[in-house]
Amino acid sequence: MRKVLIIGATSAIAAAIARLFAKDGDRVFLIARNEEHLKATADDIAVRGASVAGYRSLDVNALDEHRAVLEEAEGALGGIDLALIAHGTLPVQIDCERSPGLTAQELQTNAVSTIALLTRLAERMEERRSGRIAVITSVAGDRGRQSNYVYGAAKAAVDTFLEGLRQRLHKSGVGVTTVRPGFIDTPMTAGFRKGLLWAKPETAAKRIHAAIGKGTDVVYVPWFWGWIMLVIRFLPRSIFKRIKL
Repeated sequence: MRKVLIIGATSAIAAAIARLFAKDGDRVFLIARNEEHLKATADDIAVRGASVAGYRSLDVNALDEHRAVLEEAEGALGGIDLALIAHGTLPVQIDCERSPGLTAQELQTNAVSTIALLTRLAERMEERRSGRIAVITSVAGDRGRQSNYVYGAAKAAVDTFLEGLRQRLHKSGVGVTTVRPGFIDTPMTAGFRKGLLWAKPETAAKRIHAAIGKGTDVVYVPWFWGWIMLVIRFLPRSIFKRIKL
């Protein structure tokens, strides 16, 4: 029975993952901004088998509140074996291009708040010399593209931070899993035209849940995005700058 903390727990993917942990009978503590949605999610996973289904609201950009909320979660769970960070926003690229303030806000939410939480969690797990941290980033962080490079830059920052954190924590027995989803059909992507490359949150959740259980370092969701992004990463700049992605 694991002690699982999920931050950004009301997102479609995170809620689906929480249901899988509940089915395993794990102790689960949920953190997100909307308390009403949190309570509904906690009630749901309690019915589905979670041995503990606690929750606490938090605005992740309130960095000075992170320590107290993590301490509350740890107390409710009796420790933290696994922490999953899944919060984020998807900005409109053209709006960011016209507003330095909006760009800074999106970088704060999608990168700085995550890195701040990781710093707190890593300190705790390194001291105990056990545990696993998993973070949902995005394939957008693999290479900057004109359609979403503000979002991609934030995810790339988190990816690089996780790479260094993984190396640092390895000697302490703490694992780090980077989750890179492609197109997932969630409320956050409701305005996008869907096609063959899109997956449902439940499908993504199963792959993420399995990867965490196996201790995978980096997982693409669905699997074929690993091959797609391999091609995109290795396109020569002379070609890449001329195509629309």
